[in-house]
Amino acid sequence: MSSTKAAGGSTSPIVSPGPVAARRAGGAAAVAWACLAGFAAIFGLVRAKQSEALDLALTLKLQRRDRPAVSALMRAVSWPGFPPQSRIIPVAIAGALAAARLRLEAGAFLLAWGTAPLATAVKALMLRPRPVAGTDLRVVAAPLGGSSFPSGHTITYVGLYGFLAYLAYALVRPAVLRRTLVGGLLGLVALVGPSRVQQGHHWFTDVTASYLLGIAYLIGVTSLYRRLKAGPSRWGSGG
Repeated sequence: MSSTKAAGGSTSPIVSPGPVAARRAGGAAAVAWACLAGFAAIFGLVRAKQSEALDLALTLKLQRRDRPAVSALMRAVSWPGFPPQSRIIPVAIAGALAAARLRLEAGAFLLAWGTAPLATAVKALMLRPRPVAGTDLRVVAAPLGGSSFPSGHTITYVGLYGFLAYLAYALVRPAVLRRTLVGGLLGLVALVGPSRVQQGHHWFTDVTASYLLGIAYLIGVTSLYRRLKAGPSRWGSGG
């Protein structure tokens, strides 16, 4: 993002010039609404049991391409999303941000963690059974709870590590370090969905819906964060 002068006269690495910020905010809002519409469409298909054949076919196709190295990678990608580490890691990251005097960033990061209770609420509405191991379908043993739709791993990663990637992009100055952090975090987000299907813990529509709902939520959090970072003078400016 471009730097600009904040209300107090100091240069902010977060806030873009008003017209640029307004264009970006409008575009982000359109993406968020499109993601919500896509989520609603998938929710309806799953609720009507119209996605089962596609889900099974895609799961079997992905599992047939299994390799030891791929399985190890998928397990590693999923590991941060299981308890107890799924509760320890976000608190540790928020604490590190606060210790670095990035209190607003720490608070916004915890708000991004709101994708976890959001997933729990949607699961209670859908109550979709998880995949069951069979002759062709493999399910890796893991501490699973709740229903299948949406994928708690996926939507939580979008919120937590997606927002952390946003912070790295906005705040980290050395370009090499910034690109490494953003690339690694976005890679984690991108791989977690396939990992949940490959391990037999979720269906394709579970993770797709989670990406869509998670992105919409993440856009809301980043928009609020930008406004708070800019200060009170920006709230009424449309930027």
